[in-house]
Amino acid sequence: MHGIAEAAYIPAIASAPETVGFTEEETATTLCRAIGGMALTSSLVTKAEWGAVQVMPYKTHLTIDFVTSAFTLAAPWLFGFSRNEKARNSFIAMGLTGLVVGLLSRPEEMDPAKVRRLRRKADTHPAL
Repeated sequence: MHGIAEAAYIPAIASAPETVGFTEEETATTLCRAIGGMALTSSLVTKAEWGAVQVMPYKTHLTIDFVTSAFTLAAPWLFGFSRNEKARNSFIAMGLTGLVVGLLSRPEEMDPAKVRRLRRKADTHPAL
């Protein structure tokens, strides 16, 4: 589930300035791109079924997500765009979303090889 949430979160945060309409807030726009890029990189290198280059432990990934979410919540005040309602509220929503997804994620290490074996095994059985 975490990978699915992240697949939606990454493009949402990266495109938020255009989608929500705060591109005039350059700092917020730059932060959206940086957070989205960092989340994409983190996702791609995580030892999980969605990781492309599986080198980072899943618990490390969850820690990075938590720190990033806390940073995202504080960013409007840290970087001086808290008076821009669209940018501020977007960052609050993105930070809260990240925290909720992280809290709902199971922190046990995922074994991508085991997941692939189970999928192959399941694929040999007829669909219900």
